[in-house]
Amino acid sequence: MAIPSAIDLDLQAVRRQFPALGLKIDGQPAVYLDNPAGTQVPQRVIDRTADYWRTMNANQGGSFATSRRSDALMADVRQAAATFVNAASADEIVFGPNMTTLTFAVSRAIGRELRPGDEIVVTRLEHDANVSPWLALQERGVTVRFVDIIVPECTLDMHDLHRQLSARTRLVAVTHASNAVGTVPDLAEVSRAAHAAGAWLWVDAVHYGPHGSIDVRAIDCDFLVCSSYKFYGPHQGILYGRRELLERLHPYKVRPASDEGPTRWETGTQNHECLAGLLGALEYLAGLGGADRVVRPALEAAMHRIRAHERALAARLIDGLQQIAGIQIYGITDPQALDHRVPTVSLTWPPHRPEALARWLAAHQVFTWHGNHYATEVIARLGLVEQGGTLRIGMAHYNTASEVDLVLELLAGYRP
Repeated sequence: MAIPSAIDLDLQAVRRQFPALGLKIDGQPAVYLDNPAGTQVPQRVIDRTADYWRTMNANQGGSFATSRRSDALMADVRQAAATFVNAASADEIVFGPNMTTLTFAVSRAIGRELRPGDEIVVTRLEHDANVSPWLALQERGVTVRFVDIIVPECTLDMHDLHRQLSARTRLVAVTHASNAVGTVPDLAEVSRAAHAAGAWLWVDAVHYGPHGSIDVRAIDCDFLVCSSYKFYGPHQGILYGRRELLERLHPYKVRPASDEGPTRWETGTQNHECLAGLLGALEYLAGLGGADRVVRPALEAAMHRIRAHERALAARLIDGLQQIAGIQIYGITDPQALDHRVPTVSLTWPPHRPEALARWLAAHQVFTWHGNHYATEVIARLGLVEQGGTLRIGMAHYNTASEVDLVLELLAGYRP
């Protein structure tokens, strides 16, 4: 299947599929630039979720019709999720409430294999959901080391990565894209370094999911987590793990639960309606790539279109922000290097606090976020804790150039 060019993204057709994009507040259209905290959902996700409740609302494993339909749904969505991350098998996909819960659950199981003096390496780019679960293992005598970043570009310091690795390193945890500053690290190099040290590689792809094609085989990672609320679906966590590791590690679970396959990791009754919505989100993306079912070439085509459109939006936003005296952007700003970031832009504008800027934009129905974005290591490293963190403007593929121009106009006209 040939990958189409970026011009094939019909933005108006895309926007018509998202009911929330028609929302008006006090007569003004809502502008969603809060996407790093969760994207809007297309009608297909809403329909899939409602259809679950109407036609198959039952637990799994029963002998009756609605239970069998739930079983079939689980099989379909597990295969679709495997296709989304390019896993070798659907048996390498585990579902859970969210990335944070899944990471804590698997980190505890990994902790059973660690000994005092073992080391885990994390980075200063991370969302805290990819830090705190590993810090919790310090109670077992594990040492956690941090890889520094280069500022203000907020790129991963690869020399420091190699310095932090040792013969005692057991796991390296790294983001696929920073939810605070948008950086996309060179995961291929991180993977080579981690495996050369004899460590497993854990990838947090939550923030990368809506912006680029995830490929666990190309990354050569051992685990990867993401959440569909970032790529146009419901709040649903997804874990990829190498089959041999999912079988080797011992999860915490109730005794009657199966000890076979990925379900041994899925504690309690799964959120079937959200899983139906996840399938709808993946079907939407496949449709954007020109297919009526979830196949890998269509997902790659969709992400090719999305990346090209979002790169243009990011270039427009960054260029406009640089024209406003006093604004400091944290993250990659070089127009020739935008492929190494996603369209999530963090900034400060002293002496104005990020919260004040976010309130100003919100008063004009432009939605953004302020604060530390749960990326506490990044904000601390940038020295921005006392200043209230950053203002974060995060675009998705359904955003328009006119929306970027609006936020620039509002910031240029900011009146405290």
